[in-house]
Amino acid sequence: MNTALNRRTVLLAAALGSSTALLQACGGSDDDPERNIVELAQNNPDLSILVEAVVAAGLAPTLSTGMLTVFAPTNATFVALLGELGVTKDALLANKPLLTAVLTYHVLGSKVQRNDVPLGKAITPVSGGFFKIESANGLKITDGRNRVTTITATDIQASNGVVHLVDRVLLPADKDIVATAMALPDFSILVEAVAAAGLVSTLQGTGPFTVFAPTNAAFAALLAELGVTKEALLANTALLTSVLTYHLVPARVLKAEVPVNTAIATVQGQTFTVNSSLVITDQNQRTSNIVAADVFTSNGVIHVVNKVILPK
Repeated sequence: MNTALNRRTVLLAAALGSSTALLQACGGSDDDPERNIVELAQNNPDLSILVEAVVAAGLAPTLSTGMLTVFAPTNATFVALLGELGVTKDALLANKPLLTAVLTYHVLGSKVQRNDVPLGKAITPVSGGFFKIESANGLKITDGRNRVTTITATDIQASNGVVHLVDRVLLPADKDIVATAMALPDFSILVEAVAAAGLVSTLQGTGPFTVFAPTNAAFAALLAELGVTKEALLANTALLTSVLTYHLVPARVLKAEVPVNTAIATVQGQTFTVNSSLVITDQNQRTSNIVAADVFTSNGVIHVVNKVILPK
């Protein structure tokens, strides 16, 4: 009987020990002093590379005060990033400007718990730029380079905010609207048109902009509709500029932020509307479908449309 009691005591002690270790890894038990974000990370072995990076960037004091939200990459995510970028850990830690830009892209200047995340809308970290979070089999982040990251744990409390764990290091955008379009073969005619209209420098500007970008097939359909050749269209600078700027909104508008059935003002000056099915109606009552949304760039967002829209 004493032997059975002793076994139960050992098992109970082991279970309590495991629970204590888990609590300590996530920031401490109720009996421990509450840790700030840096202390919490220092106490979790799976965030050791993040801690090294924070120290190398000189961000430990910043992340120890205020009220913040940190999307914390684990050691495995940093290893994957090194392979993606083709650099060593030492090289990454030595590149302070890059390191600071990447780390601060993971930090929000207020406390945002899981239930308060503005799903689908632009979220601005302390470094600038933006990303979005959507709910799809858990919470997914789309970063500035259109890479998708999963939030694997949420609402880990710290004395100066909250930590969410992520399974991939987030990266800010590194291409503007023009560079993004040039990298996508289905926008080659759009790129030609933007150059012919002299709008390249505009679309490389600070913005932010939203571009409703017609595909090559959309331009081919327009040429048939107007009964002109591509060369004739590209040579008509006045018409081309009017049409292209009608696809340009002087603000960043993500799919979740589109004002449904409301006149949307364009750089060209006239408006169009978008309904709840993401169908655009232009000034001539012609319709176009948004077939892909939220392609992120450093100076705005691109939505892909399957028909060129036309002002009056």
